[in-house]
Amino acid sequence: MPGASEPGLASRQPTGQTPRPPRTRRRRWGRRLLRAFLGVVVLAVAAGGAAYALTPSVADAPARVRALAHQDGASHLGEPVPRRFAESIVASEDSRFYSEPGIDPVGVARAVWMTVTRSGVDPGGSTLSQQLAKQLYTHGHGGLRNDAVQVALAVKLNLHYSKQQILRMYADTVYFGHGFYGLYDASCGYFAVPPPRLTLAQASTLAGLVQAPSAYDPLRHPRLARDRQQYVLGRLAATGTVTPARARAAARAPLGLHTAGSAAGCHG
Repeated sequence: MPGASEPGLASRQPTGQTPRPPRTRRRRWGRRLLRAFLGVVVLAVAAGGAAYALTPSVADAPARVRALAHQDGASHLGEPVPRRFAESIVASEDSRFYSEPGIDPVGVARAVWMTVTRSGVDPGGSTLSQQLAKQLYTHGHGGLRNDAVQVALAVKLNLHYSKQQILRMYADTVYFGHGFYGLYDASCGYFAVPPPRLTLAQASTLAGLVQAPSAYDPLRHPRLARDRQQYVLGRLAATGTVTPARARAAARAPLGLHTAGSAAGCHG
């Protein structure tokens, strides 16, 4: 009949705004997060390129190491880094050290994601190359600008020097607490032995100090130092560098601390 509605038509007319299905909302927010993430990545790449172009050459890195060592009273520079300490510091601080270009792409992606999502979670530490750049070129300072400079310089360091040279410069300048700068002075000061004679228990203890040297000082805070050593040994086992049995044995081994706490421990 004229004017009559088609059966069922009225029931299909919207009576108000139809709620958006939860799955559609999730897809919408997912696309927004993805676009934001990609935008931050593009900005990060552009900022990194600019920082690379504006930062200085790293050809003077060895000279800076010598100047810093002289300032801090460190000694015996340029010696090869013993295997036990090298394995311990890489496993605990930068497990992809030998394959990365100075920065950890996984860590950078994680940091970008944390920035986008504002999760507030600490994305983790810097690579060994970034830590070296921080000591040599930004005077130990952090912050957004300095972090960008450290990333660019870390890449330059890896283009200019071998991994062994970077590890050597790092070991010569890093602070181990108790007034000990550089691996040689720390090894002699804490254990009265030069670095090549460090046991796995001792090397893993020293590697654990660099994150918080004063807090993990084995002479002043032996329990905290042992706890941190357990972490380093766990990382050595997790990365397959040592067997779990060897890690457990090192955790039980005596440290042989040099209670005088002087870097002259290697000299009698």
